[in-house]
Amino acid sequence: MEESVTCSDFLEYYKKSMGLEPVDVRTYSPLVLAYIGDAVYELMIRSKVINHGSMQVNKMHKHSAALVKASAQAQLIKALQEELTEEELAAYKRGRNAKSATMAKHATMIDYRMATGLEALVGWLFLTEQYARLVELVSRGLVKAGLLEPWDEKGETEG
Repeated sequence: MEESVTCSDFLEYYKKSMGLEPVDVRTYSPLVLAYIGDAVYELMIRSKVINHGSMQVNKMHKHSAALVKASAQAQLIKALQEELTEEELAAYKRGRNAKSATMAKHATMIDYRMATGLEALVGWLFLTEQYARLVELVSRGLVKAGLLEPWDEKGETEG
């Protein structure tokens, strides 16, 4: 019988195999937290999109892009802000207030900064191994912000 591997098992195996050393997350700049948070959030969204079943890749990309753009991330964090702990709010604010050299082409400065703050929070939760809280916040935020729309079997948005 095959042994089931949990997410924690996978991550532990990954860290060991890649030779990743323990780090003090407090030493990372907020933009570094946002850098890893961007990738983690993207993976979470892509996993949600493909869970709707097989569809054309360009349709999957459109659904994913709609959820990872700065304005959507800003909506998500607005919906969640009151639920954040002091530490989570501090991680978000560090990212939001970080001075970035670039800005997204199709985003307002406010949305871009809020999105960077969300990504920093996601990165902080990921690196501090608070996986359950990470999933809870992202999934609840998507629902509260009204960003999750049901798709039919062809990958078209219903309604």
